Amino acid sequence: MHVNFAKPILYGIFASVILLGIYFAVLTLVSGWTFTLSQFLGFWYFIVNLSAGFGIQVGLYSYLRNLIKEDHGKMLGVTGTTSTVAMISCCAHYLANLLPILGTAGLVAIVAQFQVELFWVGLLFNFGGILFMIQRIYQFKKI
Repeated sequence: MHVNFAKPILYGIFASVILLGIYFAVLTLVSGWTFTLSQFLGFWYFIVNLSAGFGIQVGLYSYLRNLIKEDHGKMLGVTGTTSTVAMISCCAHYLANLLPILGTAGLVAIVAQFQVELFWVGLLFNFGGILFMIQRIYQFKKI
C-alpha cells in the first residue's frame, strides 16, 4: 500500500500557516496590532508549537484518510474532536479580550490569570491528538 506523503505534509504546513493567520487576524481586530505583536513576542514558543502541532495533526489526518478507502467516520470523528478540543483550549485565553463586552469581567480576570496554564493545556491536547493519530495509523497499517 503506497500513500503519497507530499500532500499530507503540504496540508499540515498550510493548516499551520492558516492557524497563525487566524491568530494574527482575530487578535489584531480585537486588540490592535501592537497588542498582538507583544503577545506573540511574549508567547511565540507556545503559539508556534500549538500551530505546528495542529499542522501535524492535519497532516496525519490527511495521511490516514488517504490510507482508508472505506468509511471509518467514527474514528475520524473522534480525531477531529480531539483536535478541536486542543484548539479551543489553546485559544480560550483570547476570550479575555471579548468577555468584557459581554459583561463577565470576573471570568475575564480568571482566564487572563491562567493564560500560560491554558497554553500548556492546549499543548497537552495537541500532543495527545498527535499520539492518537499515530496510534490509529499504526493500527490501520497493522491490519
